[in-house]
Amino acid sequence: MAGSFGVRGEVRLKSFCAIPDDIATYGPLASEDGTTTYDVRLVRSVKNGFAARLGGVSTKEQADALKGLRLYVGRDRLPELPDDEYYHADLIGLDVFDTGGTRLGRVKSVLNHGASDLLEIHGPGLKNTVLLPFTLAAVPTVDLASGRIVADPPDGLF
Repeated sequence: MAGSFGVRGEVRLKSFCAIPDDIATYGPLASEDGTTTYDVRLVRSVKNGFAARLGGVSTKEQADALKGLRLYVGRDRLPELPDDEYYHADLIGLDVFDTGGTRLGRVKSVLNHGASDLLEIHGPGLKNTVLLPFTLAAVPTVDLASGRIVADPPDGLF
């Protein structure tokens, strides 16, 4: 959250959902440690997010105290994705192998700088992390069940 919005306890809420206003459809959102949950009601769109009401927050001071709070929804409440789409959280931690079976490393994060997703790979023998384009050509196989990705990286990347 980006802090209070107005004087009646509304907060400025940023949504990272594919359809931003879906954030209010998942039910209560929880703090990162899971100790506090908030019902969310979107009031209106504002620049870079929404003005929202959170259950239990009724004053500007309470809203200000939540600035920087990250809210989450349980993975089990997210919609199922088509076969060729993945949640970033599901990719992080997967082992990456080349098409010959050699382990290249592990997915540290998924980045997007506008054009397409990049898998940040780190592992033994790598001085720096490697950014692998998350395209069908470079990543032909994602096997979530076995916790592995098979990659065909461009020459010289690793």
